[in-house]
Amino acid sequence: MKAMILAAGFGTRLFPLTIDRTKPAIPFLGKPLVGYVAEYLARYGFREIVVNVHHQPDSVIAALGNGDDFGVEIRYSIEQPNILGTAGALDHARDLLGDSTFLTINGKLITDIDLTAAIETHRKTNAVATMVLQRNIHRERFTEVLVDNGRITGFGGMPESTPLSAGSDSPYMYTGIQILEPRVFDYIPRGIYSDIVPSFYRPAIEAGETIAAHVSDGRWFELSTMKRYLDISMAMIGGGGNVTGWHTEIAEQSSVSDSVLWDEVIVEPGARLERTIVGDGVVIRSGQKFYDSAIVRAEMVRNCGEIPEKAEPGEFIGDLYVVPLR
Repeated sequence: MKAMILAAGFGTRLFPLTIDRTKPAIPFLGKPLVGYVAEYLARYGFREIVVNVHHQPDSVIAALGNGDDFGVEIRYSIEQPNILGTAGALDHARDLLGDSTFLTINGKLITDIDLTAAIETHRKTNAVATMVLQRNIHRERFTEVLVDNGRITGFGGMPESTPLSAGSDSPYMYTGIQILEPRVFDYIPRGIYSDIVPSFYRPAIEAGETIAAHVSDGRWFELSTMKRYLDISMAMIGGGGNVTGWHTEIAEQSSVSDSVLWDEVIVEPGARLERTIVGDGVVIRSGQKFYDSAIVRAEMVRNCGEIPEKAEPGEFIGDLYVVPLR
């Protein structure tokens, strides 16, 4: 079975960390985030992987190469000049995916969800598609997926943040993993931008197709914001430490805690960092103190052309650009 990693997004909520790379190419505990996804697929026997790219495509291609380092064989579906959406991406790659069952997964996940069990659900139900779901226990802002007797019946809005009443269940949310039959292409329009829910899922449900729900309780992290990126990094190392990249130097007389420092970072004596993400090549000067922040070199932001509309606001502090984590 082939798999497709969706890696074409803009990563605006991770700006300024995504100035020179797209979200799946950011470093996470010593390797590119999308590399973890490739290795995860390899553990379940997937060898032929399609990766779609659009924004900063070279950053993903440089991170993954031909896939040898991750135990897979990678082919790229390059979406240019325009990004094509979650359904348009499948249409653009349909010749690479072939005419048999395939799996897709978002390129920004860290998970140990059992894919063998999900594929078994898909085959057992003879579904045209199976969405892998989890309970949204913390009622985060993920679209609610409506399920009845193991079948997906529709999609709701974002869950209310108010506490659940006694005896009520948490809503279901989509994990970004789905198993699809080639018949999905009967629904997806050719050659245009389109998203998977309005293009395929809603029409297929209305037509009476079987859309199976596979509910997993495996570990699942989605690194879509800078705060989530930092929180998950700390959780993965057990907390109370730092993640440091290649050729990063931290002076003994400085204080750095619960932080992620990328490559070639210098922290001078007397500087202090706490719960901070520091991008490549940043120098934290003596006496500077930063907390709950993301920091990159100011020149990168000044030269990037335009700050994305959805980016968190930041400020220039000398030769640094600093964004508070929210």
